[in-house]
Amino acid sequence: MLLSEFIWQVRVYYEDTDAGGVVYYANYLAYMERARSEWLRTLGFDNQTLADQQGIVFAVRRACVDYLQPARLDELLDVSLMLKKRGRASLMFEQQVRRGDELLCQGEILLACVDAASFKPTAIPLAVIEKTQ
Repeated sequence: MLLSEFIWQVRVYYEDTDAGGVVYYANYLAYMERARSEWLRTLGFDNQTLADQQGIVFAVRRACVDYLQPARLDELLDVSLMLKKRGRASLMFEQQVRRGDELLCQGEILLACVDAASFKPTAIPLAVIEKTQ
């Protein structure tokens, strides 16, 4: 079953910040990645099992991100995602990072489903499709 919106919380640690004391821009992508992994878990899957048993991995094909406001050390952030589109071998997500009601970062992430051995595009397994309808 497709969750209309999935929210995962993350705390900003010292290692996430740059010399200016704010979250380094690339870490927002890491937060988004973790939220997608946790979303998969809520559907009953995990990345390692998909690779081992289904022979597939999801790889980022495109990421378009807008950075609006900085996050800082020790803040608790909400990282959300919505599955916007599912193709035969792709998933398109809209993701946001918020501090309370304040939008800090938003992006559109396109994942490609690829064969774990060859990294060539392959169909999303039926079990995953059924859970994301």
